[in-house]
Amino acid sequence: VQLQASGGGMAETGKSLRLTCTFSGRTFGSYSMVWFRQAPGKEREFVAAINWSDSSTRYADSVKGRFTISRDNDKDTVYLQMNNLNSDDTAVYFCAADTRRLAPGRSVRGDYWGRGTLVTVSS
Repeated sequence: VQLQASGGGMAETGKSLRLTCTFSGRTFGSYSMVWFRQAPGKEREFVAAINWSDSSTRYADSVKGRFTISRDNDKDTVYLQMNNLNSDDTAVYFCAADTRRLAPGRSVRGDYWGRGTLVTVSS
């Protein structure tokens, strides 16, 4: 599995960015897709996930209502629409593939990882 994230860059507080992650090497529709991020000096954290089976979604509390994850199974692509950005969103964003479907009470994981894309939010 190969994953390639793109779409990072600089944005002002309150603005939007959309990240894209392209998937190749296996059947995209068999994987749940996850976005993680790692801010400078901090540990990597979960951001959002979308199920492979029914496209149900899960979000970190810090991004609920601002970020939207979606997938296009025809294009083998997952997106992360990020609105109303703030400085706490500054991080390297990674997309990952989880071989399992999302399940209540079970944390997501990254079985395959792509290189990150840097998002910098300035005030």
